Amino acid sequence: MEVEDCMSSGGEEDYYCSDRDSLDDALENEDSDSQWAPPKGSSSKVITKESLLAAQREDLRRVMELLSLREHHARTLLIHYRWDVEKIFAVLVEKGKDRLFKEAGLPMLHSHDLDPSVSTCTTMCDICMEDLPSSEQTKMDCGHCFCNNCWTEHFIVKINEGQSKRIRCMAHKCYAICDESIIRNLVGKRHPDLVEKFDRFLLESYIEDNKMVKWCPSTPHCGNAIRVEEDEFCEVECSCGNQFCFSCLCEAHSPCSCAMWALWTKKCKDESETVNWITVHTKPCPKCHKPVEKNGGCNLVSCICGQAFCWLCGGATGRDHTWSNITGHSCGRYKEDREKKSERAKRDLYRYMHYHNRYKAHTDSFKQESRLKETIKEKVRILEEKDSRLRDFSWVTNGLYRLFRSRRALSYSYPFAFYMFGEELFKDEMTKEDMEIKQHLFEDQQQQLETNVEKLSKFIEEPFDQYPEDRIMEIRMQVINLSVITDTLCKKMYECIETDLLGSLQFGIHNIAPYYSKGIEKATELSIAFHANSCNNDKRQKLHDPTTTNGGTSEESDRPSGSGSSEESGFSAQKRARKDIHGHGMFDLNLPADV
Repeated sequence: MEVEDCMSSGGEEDYYCSDRDSLDDALENEDSDSQWAPPKGSSSKVITKESLLAAQREDLRRVMELLSLREHHARTLLIHYRWDVEKIFAVLVEKGKDRLFKEAGLPMLHSHDLDPSVSTCTTMCDICMEDLPSSEQTKMDCGHCFCNNCWTEHFIVKINEGQSKRIRCMAHKCYAICDESIIRNLVGKRHPDLVEKFDRFLLESYIEDNKMVKWCPSTPHCGNAIRVEEDEFCEVECSCGNQFCFSCLCEAHSPCSCAMWALWTKKCKDESETVNWITVHTKPCPKCHKPVEKNGGCNLVSCICGQAFCWLCGGATGRDHTWSNITGHSCGRYKEDREKKSERAKRDLYRYMHYHNRYKAHTDSFKQESRLKETIKEKVRILEEKDSRLRDFSWVTNGLYRLFRSRRALSYSYPFAFYMFGEELFKDEMTKEDMEIKQHLFEDQQQQLETNVEKLSKFIEEPFDQYPEDRIMEIRMQVINLSVITDTLCKKMYECIETDLLGSLQFGIHNIAPYYSKGIEKATELSIAFHANSCNNDKRQKLHDPTTTNGGTSEESDRPSGSGSSEESGFSAQKRARKDIHGHGMFDLNLPADV
């Protein structure tokens, strides 16, 4: 039997099943959710190197149709507004078209600007100060005209500096963005390899400048990017199997916020806790200043350098002493600051060890339980070969996956509690009394979840393949009940964190990824087929851009491809990419662009 991800989800009435009928009802409720899917389809998409161009062109099409723009003008707007189409629409409504274009460095386009009239006069280039015919000069949309040689040198410098995405006009105090088709034409005559580099920067800007699209942080890199549709504070799974936090690109760590997780990983990796241990358990030698650990009962200790000193105060002494005192030395006076510092270091160390030990214990349990998949498969195979009336063993796999998700949430709840109820982040946000009340509330829910997770783990690890049918039915009932209970307790713990703890803070900088009963959402591959629009769209585009031969071609919106070949469903993204890069071929997005 294949282990599938079909976890159970039910109401509180399903917690305790006392007979077989009620157990079957619980299974029926469980099976009804087995085909679970988000209401609007997957909210995250995998963008491969083949579909990257398709994803970018879809946003370009939306802006081109809304504002009747050419492609490079639409790209300039999208790069400036970080590929946020909704923000462009909002600025358009709020500030108007003129302000929208001006802030993005896009000149206002009028009918006379697009008139392809050819002048035969000779003019002087304001950069090199040479008189050249108009055929050797190029005029940008902003109206500034310079010789082709000066433009080419300007473009080459900017591309090599990594500024391909927004190359501005050379004129003084002109912030207009240059036409990318002119850049390709002029640079391609002298350095064809730089055109490929230029196109690569433009293509990757969809990921580098887009807050809703990020590279998968897998090692080695899988070459995929992930696009989320709604909330950037989420956890996703790439098609390569890597699960990560979309916001900070670290491993999935909810219910920890990204800031908490960054502090926790740093605390676990650096030597801060070693320093705390040294402060608590050693004293510095007054001569060589090396840490000395006491290994006996006498308060007169000796360093390896030969210096004797008092363990109580750390002061240098002689070696003569009695049972009650050291000769010529007295340190009975109380020094408050030194005692407070030592006690505080000891308290902080013990507090850290409390949370770290439990975090580590659940993390280790998660790793051990992850190895149960093959064991469960073997147990199910043995039971299926027996002549038994038990045929459905989905409750085993459902319980196993519920155990994985609950254990994972439980392990990361300890770093969250360490910072939520410590003095490092929220000392000024809550009074001591409020913090104690909230800590007790959270720890009660955490302990309930921990208890039921351990019970579920115990039943999952039972050698039920060796048990009689009646005993298997009992284990089956317990696993189903505990699966529902742990799922509900996880939901309540997340609700407590989001509403009662983080939701009550004045500064909402700590956001956590939401909890899903079915686990971290798997991103589906983005597939967009391009087709020519109707003749009306072609005519409208040509009306606004009579000098561009491909101006009337736009793409359809997202449409999932079927099972047929790319020839049956339209042009593939890879073929479009080769065409749009002007014959330079596809480049490998697994490699970073040269700067």
